[in-house]
Amino acid sequence: MIRGLVSPILLQVSMIQSEFIKNLIKENLEDTGIFVVELNVTTSNKITVSIDHMDGIGIDDCIAISRKIEHSLDREVEDFELMVSSYGLDQPFKLVTQYQKNLGREVEVLDENSKKIEGILLEVKDNSFKIGVETKEKIEGTKKKQIVNKEYIFNYDNIKSTKLKISFK
Repeated sequence: MIRGLVSPILLQVSMIQSEFIKNLIKENLEDTGIFVVELNVTTSNKITVSIDHMDGIGIDDCIAISRKIEHSLDREVEDFELMVSSYGLDQPFKLVTQYQKNLGREVEVLDENSKKIEGILLEVKDNSFKIGVETKEKIEGTKKKQIVNKEYIFNYDNIKSTKLKISFK
């Protein structure tokens, strides 16, 4: 039996670089108020972009960004899959801008000990944020529980997540 040599076939795999997409989006978003919350490019060229705006994102915004990216890439050179969407309301905040956007709204913070604290987002700084929590507590010298306002300051590095609390009251 004669054994033949099997020569390996080299496949040239081209991957779109996330830095390229990030720069492409950045130049197209200037002066629009739209910001990128999340960008992911897989090795199989699946591009997912999540965007937001201080006043919210509409379908037209997603379509416009998608078209700008798509027209800047050549499917003949490298095939890709593209999805542009608004960042979900139920998703945890990733950027300080998202905290600023939701100032004055009710949020749910999961601290580093996995304790859930719900309150109104009162203040946002570069390194931290403050929420106000209204609770009923028994105060010494009183018979009934009374409403007490407390403020909690969190450092972004010392929490697990912060989400917008969605209520249908």
